[in-house]
Amino acid sequence: MKAPLSRIFLDHAATTAVLPEARAAIQRGFDHWANPSSPHGEGRASRALLEEARSSLAEVLGWRHDVIFTSGASESIEMAAARARVSRRLHGATEHAIVPHAMGPTSRSIGVDKKGLIDEKALAEALAEGPALVAIQQVNNETGVIQPLDRIGTIIREAGSLLLADCAQSASKLPLPDADFIALSAHKLGGPPGVGALLVKDLATLEPVGGQEKGYRRGTQDAPSAMAFAAAVAARPYDMERLKTLRDRLDAGVRACGGVIVADTAPRIPTIGAVAMPGASSASLLVQFDLAGIAVSAGSACSSGKMKDSAVLLAMGVPAEVAQSFLRVSFGPFTKEEEIDAFLAEWRRIAGRQRAA
Repeated sequence: MKAPLSRIFLDHAATTAVLPEARAAIQRGFDHWANPSSPHGEGRASRALLEEARSSLAEVLGWRHDVIFTSGASESIEMAAARARVSRRLHGATEHAIVPHAMGPTSRSIGVDKKGLIDEKALAEALAEGPALVAIQQVNNETGVIQPLDRIGTIIREAGSLLLADCAQSASKLPLPDADFIALSAHKLGGPPGVGALLVKDLATLEPVGGQEKGYRRGTQDAPSAMAFAAAVAARPYDMERLKTLRDRLDAGVRACGGVIVADTAPRIPTIGAVAMPGASSASLLVQFDLAGIAVSAGSACSSGKMKDSAVLLAMGVPAEVAQSFLRVSFGPFTKEEEIDAFLAEWRRIAGRQRAA
């Protein structure tokens, strides 16, 4: 009997493995399982762990303001989008799909250039019409493009507006931007799924709803998951220089056999590679890599069995033959060089079959 094939996971931008430090922290939380809002001794012990996690998360991230625990980045974005105390809404054209949904039908989309970077002139013109909440990712979840949020944040602040930064792909990897609201998700950086946070610079800018989390989120607080989240961030497992070397190796190998690197001249985070094989289809590539034991993802979504072009790539003006053959290859803290080489070997085989067809 043959031994089972060892699979290679290169879809860490979707979710990554829970770190040992996070597993240990969540077990500590389970040992103190009482409701953190209960006034008895057991509840107070659980509350102490919850606040320990809150303080640790803020300290490691260098955040000196409030931390509201949520179920993940999507809820954090929805919370800020619905309750930020400013009347208008603006969002970048390449945001995660939750953003236009949460910001609502009246939110204005701000375009990007071919690198995927926000059109700052268009943003300034939109801000001239009055204060707004502006939602812009620090790192794009499909292409890895890094927005210059320090500069953009200055434009937004000077207009009397508020910045909501989606940092799901960048927290624990890059310094946090100076933003009014920051959305985080634990499962993108080695914590468990189902927990995240909304970092808030000034609680007065957010409408309260009563209940837990200082009156800003109702529901029983999840101290064990909050502890695991904080432990994952504190572990800081990402060696970005090493991962950049791996991403450069990926890019060079893809180019060597006629592939395309999306946004290759833009500033990009080392943990995300955006590649394409013109002439192939994303759906076909996904299946072929999966059959070869390699997990990657596409920059398109499946709806009713039909592949749709990525809204991110459309906004960037990426040619159709590139957009329709796009793959996202994303790295975790322990991704190895031989895993990239295995991906490239399969890429070369698929490209060879494509040329021979």
